[in-house]
Amino acid sequence: MTKMIGEKVLMRIFIGEQDRFHHRPLYEALVELFQKEGFAGATVLRCLSGFGAHSVYHTQNLLDISAGLPMIVEVVDSQEKIDAIMPRIDEMMAGGMITLEKATVIRYTSSSSPAPG
Repeated sequence: MTKMIGEKVLMRIFIGEQDRFHHRPLYEALVELFQKEGFAGATVLRCLSGFGAHSVYHTQNLLDISAGLPMIVEVVDSQEKIDAIMPRIDEMMAGGMITLEKATVIRYTSSSSPAPG
């Protein structure tokens, strides 16, 4: 069983759906990296609309299925783990933005059997 409670860091990585790393979607490559490095977890959010540094507005449109929507990859872990992996993330990203903020984890447990419910 793994427990992670207390002061941690939330890292958000803002990228585009069409961003790639070695011909793979960047968000997939990032999640795989976090998993290999033993992070507590990672979540990818596909956004409905947004714009970035170039002020190009991306939105979900029924006529344009490949709209290149914004994506957010989120991970929560210790400052030390995030600091250690940051150079590798930087090598993978051609653009985008990364934010860090303090997060208080009040409940996180992991076990081999699912919680009752």
